Amino acid sequence: MNEIRWTDNHCHLPDDRDAAALVVKAAKELGVERLIDVGTSVEHSATCCGRAAEFDGVWATAGVHPHAAKDGIEGLENLLSLSKVVAVGECGLDYHYDNSPRDAQRQVFADQIQLAHEYQLPLVIHTREAWKDTFDILDAEGAPEHTIFHCFTGGPEEAKSSLQRGASLSFSGIVTFPNAPELREAAALTPADRYMVETDAPYLAPVPQRGKQNHPGWVALVGAGVAAARGVKVQTVAEESWNTASKVYRFSG
Repeated sequence: MNEIRWTDNHCHLPDDRDAAALVVKAAKELGVERLIDVGTSVEHSATCCGRAAEFDGVWATAGVHPHAAKDGIEGLENLLSLSKVVAVGECGLDYHYDNSPRDAQRQVFADQIQLAHEYQLPLVIHTREAWKDTFDILDAEGAPEHTIFHCFTGGPEEAKSSLQRGASLSFSGIVTFPNAPELREAAALTPADRYMVETDAPYLAPVPQRGKQNHPGWVALVGAGVAAARGVKVQTVAEESWNTASKVYRFSG
C-alpha cells in the first residue's frame, strides 16, 4: 500500500458494477483511500448512492448538473438523508454548452443551494463561462458553510472571489496542463486549509496521462501538479487536501 493517502474529491465511477469495483480497487492500491462519486442527475445520483452503500471507501453526492437542469430536481431530496451522501451537487451553471436553458439552470442551481442549507450539507459547484451569474446566485441564496468549486478553472481573481465567499477550491488535472498558468497562480494563493484535489474521472486525465481515460488512481498526479504550483512537497499536498476533505465532508481520521 502506498504510504501517502489521498482523497479523490470528485470522480464519476463507471455505471457497470464490476468495472466500478475494479476502478475502486486500483485506486486503493495507489493510495486513494477515499473517493467521492458525484451525481449529475436524479437517476444518476441514485446509482451513486447505491455504489457508495456497497463499496468501502466510496461516498456519494446527490445533485443535478446544469446539463440536466431542464429535467428538474424532483426526487433528489429523497436521497439527501442517506448515510453516505456527503454533499449536494454537482450543480451550477454551464454557459459553454447550454444543454439546458439558462433560466432553468439558474433556478435549479438556486433550488439546490436551498437544499444544501436545509440538509446542512456541503454544496458542489460546477461553473463554466458563468462566473458572474454563479456568484450572483450564490450571494442571493447564501453560500452554504462548506461550498466547493469543483474542477476550479478560474485565475487568481476568481479564486479570490470564491475564497471570499468561504468556498474551497478543488483542483483537477487541468492544473498540470501547460496552457493553464493562471490556474497554477490560483492554486498557489489558496490557503492550505481551503483546497482539495480531484480527478473528475473519466475526464481530464493529468499530464503525463493526458488524452487517456482518467482514473481516480491518478489523483496523485494532480497532487504533484498542485505541489509544483505551490512550491511544496507532494506529501504536503496529500496531507493538506486530505484534511480539507475531512473537514468539509465530516470524515473522521
